[in-house]
Amino acid sequence: MSTNPKARAWVQVRADALRDNYARVRDHVGLGTGVLPMVKADAYGLGAEDVVRALTPLDPWGFGVAAVSEGVRLRALGFEGRIVVCSPVPPEDVGEAVRSSLQLSISSVDALRHLGQTARSAGRIAEYHVDVDTGMGRSGFDGRNAAGWVAAAAGGVDGARCVGCCTHLHSADENGETVHEQWSLFSAVVDQVVAERGPEASEIVVHVLNSAGVFRASEVARSVVRPGIFLYGGGIGPGQPQPQPVVSVFSTVGLVRSVPAGTTLGYGSTYRSERPERWATLCIGYGDGLPRALSNRGCAILHGTMVPIIGRISMDVTVVDISDVEAVREGDVATLIGSDGSAARTIDEVAAEAGTISYEVLTGLTSRLPRVWTDQDP
Repeated sequence: MSTNPKARAWVQVRADALRDNYARVRDHVGLGTGVLPMVKADAYGLGAEDVVRALTPLDPWGFGVAAVSEGVRLRALGFEGRIVVCSPVPPEDVGEAVRSSLQLSISSVDALRHLGQTARSAGRIAEYHVDVDTGMGRSGFDGRNAAGWVAAAAGGVDGARCVGCCTHLHSADENGETVHEQWSLFSAVVDQVVAERGPEASEIVVHVLNSAGVFRASEVARSVVRPGIFLYGGGIGPGQPQPQPVVSVFSTVGLVRSVPAGTTLGYGSTYRSERPERWATLCIGYGDGLPRALSNRGCAILHGTMVPIIGRISMDVTVVDISDVEAVREGDVATLIGSDGSAARTIDEVAAEAGTISYEVLTGLTSRLPRVWTDQDP
C-alpha cells in the first residue's frame, strides 16, 4: 500500500506496469508494426508529460491525441516525433496544427482544402491521414462510397500530402466479428487509396486497431496500432487478456466516530444506522473524481478489509462503515482503487458499480488529486 505523500487523497501511477502493458501490445503485434499510444485527455487523466516520459524510451511510432492543443502541449514538452490528431479539428485550430507539425485526421474534402491553403500560407507541407468511416459514424469519409471521394482525399492538394489511412472500431471489446466486418470494408478503401497514391503508396501507414482490436484481431494490425485503455490498466472486454494494474487511488481517514442506532448520514439522509456503528470519514469525494453513483453501493479497503460506502458521497468527503475493523484510526490510508493485502478493487469493478466505464473513471479523477508516480508495486 502507498505511503501518504502529505495529501488528503492521491492517485498512484505505476510506470513499470504502464511500460509492461505497452510491451505486451508491441509483442503481440510484432516488431514490424508501430505502436501509437493514445495520450489524449491528459493521457486518460494520468498526466501526459509523465506518460510520454515513461514511454518514449520504448521508441513508440508516435503519440496520438484528440485535440490540437494536446499536440501543441507535447511539442512544448520537447517531443519531436510524430503526433497524430485522431479526431476532427475545428478550422480555427488548423493553423496551430500546421505550425506544430501535427498530422491531422481528415474527414472531408473541404477540410483537406483548408489544410492545404493554411499550410501554403505558412510555407509548409502538412501531413494528414484519411479517416474512413466504417461504422463508427462520428467522423471520416463514408467507406461505402469511396469512389465519390477517394481521388480527392488520397491525392492530396498543394500544401498537404496524405501519409496515412485509418478507421475506428466500434465494438472490438465485445466481439471479433465486427472487427473483421469493418476491416473488410476498410481494406477495400485502402486498396483504392494506395492505387491513387501510385509510386508514393509506400508512404501510407494503415492503422485500425485499438486496445481491444489488438488482441481480438492482430492479424489485421498492418502498419500501426493505437492502444489506449489497456496501457492504463483498463479491461478490454470479456475473454481478453488483463492488463497490469497501473492506477491506485488512496485517501486518508480524516475522522473516526462511533454513532448510536438511528443516526442519519449525508445529504438526503439516505443512510440510517440500525445499530451502534463506527464510521470513518475519508478525505475524498466527487470533487476529486470519486463517482457519486457509488453512494450506498461502493466500498473502500482499510487494513486489508472491504468496508462499505454509506450515505451519499459528498463533494469533499465519503463515509465508510468500519464497525468490523476495529484497528482503523485517523490518519490511516484507505484504498478506493488498487490493493491492500489480499483485498483489491480494480478500475473496472469500480466503474461497473458506478454504472459507467473505466475510461470515465480515469479521466474523471480531478486535478485536486496529486499524481504520484512510482516503479514499485502499490
